[in-house]
Amino acid sequence: MDFKETSTLELKQQITPDLKKEIIAFANTNGGLIYVGIADDGTVIGLDDTDQALLQVTSMLHDAVRPDLTMFVELNIIALEKKSILKITVQKGTHPPYYLQGKGIRPEGVYIRHGAATIPASEDAIRAMILASDGERYENRRSLRQDLSFAALQDFFAKKHIRLEEPQFMTLGLKNHDGIYTNLALLLSDECPHEVKIAVFAGTSKTAPFQNRREFGGSLITQMQAAYAMLEQYNQVDASFEGLLRSDKTDYPDIALREALLNTLVHREYSYSGSTIINIFHDRVEFVSFGGLVQGLNMDDLKLGVSECRNEKMAALFYRLQLIEAYGTGIPKIFDSYEGSGLLPKLEASDHAFRITLPNRNFNHHKNITNGTSPQNSWLTLMQDKKTFTRQDVENTMNVSRSKANNLIKDLVDKGTLIPHGNGKNRYYTMAN
Repeated sequence: MDFKETSTLELKQQITPDLKKEIIAFANTNGGLIYVGIADDGTVIGLDDTDQALLQVTSMLHDAVRPDLTMFVELNIIALEKKSILKITVQKGTHPPYYLQGKGIRPEGVYIRHGAATIPASEDAIRAMILASDGERYENRRSLRQDLSFAALQDFFAKKHIRLEEPQFMTLGLKNHDGIYTNLALLLSDECPHEVKIAVFAGTSKTAPFQNRREFGGSLITQMQAAYAMLEQYNQVDASFEGLLRSDKTDYPDIALREALLNTLVHREYSYSGSTIINIFHDRVEFVSFGGLVQGLNMDDLKLGVSECRNEKMAALFYRLQLIEAYGTGIPKIFDSYEGSGLLPKLEASDHAFRITLPNRNFNHHKNITNGTSPQNSWLTLMQDKKTFTRQDVENTMNVSRSKANNLIKDLVDKGTLIPHGNGKNRYYTMAN
């Protein structure tokens, strides 16, 4: 019998650690045969202890290869030239990529057959295998990274008094039926590769200078909490008066900021590697995420509460954490929160991106105050009656908070209308003209 190595035939003189790679390669490609006890040149050597050989290969498959490959591998002892040979028949597996447990779903752990050679699979080849096996939904696919930690997620579950142990990892979709972490687990792990970036502009366009820029990484749970805290920081309170009655109104409805942020995180397409973007302007906040509308939906559907969730398991997990109430309610809540304001949020979508724009309810009031045309006319009075004044003078005259007074002053300093003098407690201002 003439033996020669091919794309579906491998010869091994004896059992070595590399045998695992050959089995994985055949299972990931088109299947094949491995003869143990035959040298590379086709010489039949034979095995002295066939029982030990069977035990070694069985243990190798069970302990070192993932997912479970035993149902696709058949072991037989055959006789060739009156010598005992181990014949290993490997079928193409139904759930590739198969990989070395100690190496993970990375090129150093995943192998394919190329001609008569066994070689590491490229990351693109690995992604293609995962997509073919696990389907289109990113969150359901096996994560290329398996060394994950969940400190932030565990902490958030604990605060909600919800158990998060091995059974919950399976039922929530953080692990698949083989005990392998999914991309959903990757997104919620401390090693999440995506970020939320927030930019604060000193004006109403991107040509304005930056006031602040932050990038938030870690688990999506961490990013969510940090991003919302920063949004709250820039959600100023505006005071207005009717006679003696004072009315406070934030720039943005709290529920609108919350729902827009959650919508942006839960519904984005994470197979793209870019960051989620939030831009804060004087007159609006923009939430920009990857992934257009899910096929079959339009803008009117969203406003009516019709929802087709791109990341169903993530949405279900956020629902369990009481972060969202029910599918499809977020967008209607955003629009409802602006009722009576004379302003409307704006939804925009392209093939690959989605944007929610929330208008600043107090922008025109801020602008009028800055221009000295408010019904209170406090800025003009303040500046005409005093040669110098402090931030405390602005607070008292305008009846606004410290942060609001600082913002009003900063805006006029930036425009060159006011000139600052001194530092710290000794800081005061004068008119430029």
